[in-house]
Amino acid sequence: MSAEPALTELTVPALSLVVLIGAHGAGKSTLAARHFAPEEVFAQADYPDVPSLLSAAGERLAAGRLAVLDGLFVRPVDRVPVTALARAHDVKPVPVVLDLPRAVLEARTAAPADVVAAQVAELRRTRRGLHAEGFRNEQVLFSDEQAGTLPLRRTPLRGDRRDLTGPFDVIGDVHGCLPELRDLLRDLGYDLSGGGARHPRGRTAVFVGDLVDRGPDSLGVLNLVMGMVAGGAALCVPGNHDEKLCRALAGKAVKAMHGLDVTLAQLEQAGPDVQAQVRTFIETLPTQLVLDGGALIVAHAGLPAHYHGRGGGRVRSFALYGDVNGQRDELGLPIRRDWAADYHGAALVVYGHTPHAAPRWKGHTVNVDTGCAFGGHLSALRYPERTTLSVPARAVYAPPPRPLPVPEGGSGL
Repeated sequence: MSAEPALTELTVPALSLVVLIGAHGAGKSTLAARHFAPEEVFAQADYPDVPSLLSAAGERLAAGRLAVLDGLFVRPVDRVPVTALARAHDVKPVPVVLDLPRAVLEARTAAPADVVAAQVAELRRTRRGLHAEGFRNEQVLFSDEQAGTLPLRRTPLRGDRRDLTGPFDVIGDVHGCLPELRDLLRDLGYDLSGGGARHPRGRTAVFVGDLVDRGPDSLGVLNLVMGMVAGGAALCVPGNHDEKLCRALAGKAVKAMHGLDVTLAQLEQAGPDVQAQVRTFIETLPTQLVLDGGALIVAHAGLPAHYHGRGGGRVRSFALYGDVNGQRDELGLPIRRDWAADYHGAALVVYGHTPHAAPRWKGHTVNVDTGCAFGGHLSALRYPERTTLSVPARAVYAPPPRPLPVPEGGSGL
């Protein structure tokens, strides 16, 4: 145990299911009282059974608030419903394990010594398998001193930038169309001198993803966007094309279709250092951005309200690919259900992924993918103004599989 890296603080996501794990007498309730408000803590001793305990904690998670479970949970079988609860609410299950010496526990608990010994043995036998069980951010405390002195820090979701209020220019799927991106940025008022782009009045560009493929210069788009993000002039979420490129750069087996072959050839010519830079950039992008106090959500394929500010595989999949179930149409394209038609959330959701002939407003959502690589336009939403600006494509870089649909109410361009 002494070989474990020393903790300097405890960290938990601001919205998560924190699970305090330890044998009788480990000090879980003391730790809970020190770091969490009473309404956040759900102690096993206060409920008649585990289902009622998890149900109460689930109600808090459903409301978008952190919940803490205070219980034994030393056996993997007892932890299965805990990770299931976290998955059901699209939050991380974060274990804080109190693995104190057995003699300390036996000295201060009324539980029989053989019971404590069995709990300690089971905890130590299975603790290193927590990640395989689905837990994340495991943190282990080995003494009362650690439990009583380490501070706790709540960390926001990676894309939670509620502190940023704009103004923003949310830019649709670029797909390697560097000339059009430069045209659009100029029309939006950005200064492109020196090879980068920055707005003289402090506006921030926000890219909805799919920076690459289909268009003529994916590497040029990546270089421009990565420079803007690094310089604080832009934010970005990944699209499904970006994610596929990242998997290819990681050596995963992918089909080099829809322009990915050209993108990979450009990166191959650029060399391994650039490839590593691009891979790191994409891997570290948040799959959603929560902006302006939660009033603005940006995700590549959109995001229903119950996924806002949450993480996990289901949220990531929806943000990248939309509302799909694996079915394909007569052209072999994924069938995407129109999630925006049923969206009634308070936040404005700006997205791309499914190209239209013009920005498509639907309720409190707007799709800014206007098919630039297909010969359409490259578009941006100005926020908070809620106006759109588009520039025409300079060429048809890739034939569209079908004509771009015209949004209800006309083209708007």
